[in-house]
Amino acid sequence: MQVTSPHFKSNVTKALNDVNLQKAMGHVQGGFIQKRVAAANALPEFEALRDAARDIKNHTLAHIDLYLEAWERKVIAAGGHVHWAETAEDARNIVLDICRSLKAKTVTKGKTMIAEEIGLNEFLEEKGITPIETDLGEYIIQIRNEGPSHIIAPAVHVTMEQVVDDFRRVHTHLDPNRSMDDPVTLLSEARDVLREKFLAADVGITGANFLIAETGTSVIVTNEGNGDLTQTLPKAHIVLASIEKITPTLDDVAQILRVLARSATGQDMSVYTTFSTGPRRSDDPDGPGEYHVVVLDNGRSKMLGTEFQEMLRCIRCGACMNHCPVYHSVGGHAYGWVYPGPMGAVLTPSLVGVDKGGHLPNASTFCGRCESVCPMRIPLPKMMRHWREREFEQHLSPPIARWGLKLWAFAAKRPWLYHFGAGIKGPLLAWLGRKNGRFTTMPLAEGWTRHRDLPAPQGKTFQQQWKARKAA
Repeated sequence: MQVTSPHFKSNVTKALNDVNLQKAMGHVQGGFIQKRVAAANALPEFEALRDAARDIKNHTLAHIDLYLEAWERKVIAAGGHVHWAETAEDARNIVLDICRSLKAKTVTKGKTMIAEEIGLNEFLEEKGITPIETDLGEYIIQIRNEGPSHIIAPAVHVTMEQVVDDFRRVHTHLDPNRSMDDPVTLLSEARDVLREKFLAADVGITGANFLIAETGTSVIVTNEGNGDLTQTLPKAHIVLASIEKITPTLDDVAQILRVLARSATGQDMSVYTTFSTGPRRSDDPDGPGEYHVVVLDNGRSKMLGTEFQEMLRCIRCGACMNHCPVYHSVGGHAYGWVYPGPMGAVLTPSLVGVDKGGHLPNASTFCGRCESVCPMRIPLPKMMRHWREREFEQHLSPPIARWGLKLWAFAAKRPWLYHFGAGIKGPLLAWLGRKNGRFTTMPLAEGWTRHRDLPAPQGKTFQQQWKARKAA
């Protein structure tokens, strides 16, 4: 997937002026936030489970090499194959080799962010293999030739009217005068079209929410059942996972699952939670003939032992973006790569470099909502601040911003100068804005006044009021 994060500002301008996008993003709050609140409040031990989930992942990351080795032994013992991919190119070529060994022409895919990260669909198409997305949201964006704008609701940016137009454009074998006026009709149509694809596919590819070291198992969490059809019907099941998906035991996964669905969609549990261990055995009624797991690094091991290691606790629930006011305004595509929202503002610079993703950590109000709802208690604002520091140190931020910070720091290190300047500036601005009580324009503050008025200062400065209160 092409990285457009360096063009974040122009992406944002486009998003803010997209009428359909703004209409679609209005559904995020009602669709996710209230449901999460209700689900969390209904579980008295929810906060304790968050602590336990955080501790499980911290322990795992501290011993990740041992758990990955133990998991690999279990996969091999169950008849599966493990493939280690250091880069996105390595992962793509591994998948291609497996498909070619089976003479695959079509591949069905469950929802997998790793496939998006490595650009798998475009790569397979170039090699003459047709990938077919089977998750409804992923199917919609595939026929629209778009990337996902959310990690659990990839088509959240699309309105129902747009889906109707797309289905009429693509499903030309169906009656052009058919009724398509409700979501159930659209869902049924997609199901009928995709059912034929499931039966014809040579290879099925899914992601993995967890890899379990105790049993060599991969786990997917879905609401549609497409993941089960994807992995059981074809000749081979390929799992795409990244190294941090490893989890020690079944009990550990059970604990994390209790916070995953509640944080993501407000459900007690997702409709389908599927555990896969190896290929079909002789007494199994169904299942793939081959089971392959491609484990991707792609820069994650370099995050271990750094101030960004805690980001590897992420379980991809999407709660941070569901609650982010910036994401609500601009949607996911503005972030310019696979991972949007607050988690993307930390993960994208980690994987593609701060030179490409440096704008994203600045796209935050630092309101802290993302950290407050994260089921793994990831300190996202703290890590965004670390990226801002890296951006400043490498002179990637605009010169005017760097000079402004240096000027402020110069004054802040000299309290007498800071107080003197504030004592002059406050009364002066109050006098200049005395007529309307606000400014519609101001030098050096155009970024604010272009969109909203700037209130004029009222009364004394905070320091002056504090000093007076102490004296009283």
